[in-house]
Amino acid sequence: MDDEDVEKALIAYLKKKGFWQTERALHEEQSRLSSAPQSETTLSRSERGPALYHDGYSKLRSWAYGSLDLYKHELLRVLYPVFIHCFMDLVADGHMQEARAFFQTFREDHELMHLRDLQKLEGILSPSHLEDMDLARSLRHSKVSIKLCEYSYNLLLQYLQKAQSFTMLEVINEHINFEVSSVQPVSISDDSDVIALVGNSQDLAKQVNRKEVRWGLLEDTVEERLEKTLSDSEKVEGENKDMDLDDNKKRSADVGKQVAASKKLKKDKVVGAVGKGVRSETSTVSLAPRVKPELTLPIMPSEVEQSILDDLRNRVQLSSLALPSVSFYTFINTHNGLNCASISSDGSLVAGGFSDSSLKVWDMSKIGQPAKTVSMLGENESSQNEIFLGSDEGKRSYTLFQGHSGPVYSSSFCPTGEFLLSSSADSTIRLWSTRLNANLVCYKGHNYPVWDIQFGPFGHYFVSASHDRTARIWSMERIQPLRIMAGHLSDVDCVQWHANCNYIATGSSDKTVRLWDVQTGESVRIFIGHRSMILSLAMSPDGRYMASGDEDGTIMMWDLSTGRCVSPLMGHNSCVWTLAFSGEGTVLASGSADGTVKLWDVTSSNKATKMDDNKGSSGNRLRLLKAFPTKSTPVYTLQFSRRNLLFAAGAFSMSG
Repeated sequence: MDDEDVEKALIAYLKKKGFWQTERALHEEQSRLSSAPQSETTLSRSERGPALYHDGYSKLRSWAYGSLDLYKHELLRVLYPVFIHCFMDLVADGHMQEARAFFQTFREDHELMHLRDLQKLEGILSPSHLEDMDLARSLRHSKVSIKLCEYSYNLLLQYLQKAQSFTMLEVINEHINFEVSSVQPVSISDDSDVIALVGNSQDLAKQVNRKEVRWGLLEDTVEERLEKTLSDSEKVEGENKDMDLDDNKKRSADVGKQVAASKKLKKDKVVGAVGKGVRSETSTVSLAPRVKPELTLPIMPSEVEQSILDDLRNRVQLSSLALPSVSFYTFINTHNGLNCASISSDGSLVAGGFSDSSLKVWDMSKIGQPAKTVSMLGENESSQNEIFLGSDEGKRSYTLFQGHSGPVYSSSFCPTGEFLLSSSADSTIRLWSTRLNANLVCYKGHNYPVWDIQFGPFGHYFVSASHDRTARIWSMERIQPLRIMAGHLSDVDCVQWHANCNYIATGSSDKTVRLWDVQTGESVRIFIGHRSMILSLAMSPDGRYMASGDEDGTIMMWDLSTGRCVSPLMGHNSCVWTLAFSGEGTVLASGSADGTVKLWDVTSSNKATKMDDNKGSSGNRLRLLKAFPTKSTPVYTLQFSRRNLLFAAGAFSMSG
């Protein structure tokens, strides 16, 4: 039976049943179709001309922007995925010139939120690129989930049917999943509501973020014992105000002996595992059963612990009225070959990784103070010094480490400065001895360039981030990784340890930050809100907060317990390459490609986290304390010493 016979049988059935209204509607539809035989409805996608995509999207865009304000923000969510897939459909059909014109005409609407993706998609020059590019391939083979209220959804369907925009309807049906809610629409006030194009990331984040996080500090740490000791000392001083200086010195010596004796007793006991002995900040914390062998903390040598105690006793308390002193190390004559820099915990060693596969280490004690101190970070009551690192009349002022076969992208000193790690485009990680000036181990496991490498707070363990979309945990004594953390949708660009060593944070080009459980290798938090790739991370000393910086210059402060953004920090106008918290956690330092170091007051974080969730946190920005501009030096790395001296490093830029 052909189509004509089916239509006749259908009309006869309608007449027999008396459905005259339906019969009349069917006749009208047949008449409309017969008068427009080449209508959009009769054409396959390959037969439709590029004009249908351009006109269809243009009309949909105008309609969405002209909608009622109550529903406009929801309807505008549909435009970006439709725009992207119209462009890729045109490319797939071979209409390259029309695709480029379409892309350039409407891209401005989406640059604010999706600039990074647009820059990648702009490189599509042929249909084959749709499969070669990871982003394009993932977009083509997955659907976007968009939340709409029921009324907005009905408005969209009515428009598409009334306008007979079947091309747009096909694109929407093929690439978008709508989650229709019966509640009234709410405005997008939280950065976590930004639409993620690949997969159901919002739902995944909500599910993952329900897991408990033991963000408290480890019990019986050096810092905790010092706090107790100092507290006891203050009580004694209050009762004996007339005690002379000699008696004070004697008491301090006795306290030091007591701490050393306490430490000696601890060495004779089994060291607590990472993930145990955590001082909980909540009353409901459960320890999940472990499947994998636990990673145990190394024993701290007595001389190292004594050095830490001395530094903590002499720590400068920072505040808005007492900003840190800044020591800036400037690399000169690098000829754009410097990729990374790192500074030891006491500032005595500075390392630089270069594109010629070399790693160079400068010993500040051998260089000495420059003949003339150059103030380079602005006028302030704190001291700012600039030390130049580079060739000096042909004499080598550094130690050269060679072993990598590709550019060195990251380096990291262990807490004592005795060892140095480096990662490279050759997909390997190398461990160097700064005492022997030799390569000790080459770690292999990643299949692609390793972008970042970080020693743990206690040394021994370290974590790496790679182009292969994974982060891996290693120990110095094994050449294979102990944990592989996979889940990001793009490169893992940066990593950071939590203060209690239970967790590792990873920042990715997929615009998300994840928090991983060290023992299980599972993701326990997903932080969504950035609009470009994540380049830097920092953990607060109390373990409660995390800061992340992105390619657009935005810094976000996160509450680890809830997974929500406490406050966005706006101030940089280029990539935020490095972040660092002060020793007591009251000041956050940020370094950027814009050649500035900025200091932020983060003491208001506690107040911001107590807000009602319904009120959001976008209006509670943390305060900028000071901005220090360099002469012409992008800031590569920042680090606070235990005494709260801020070290910084970067390469002098002639173009600046």
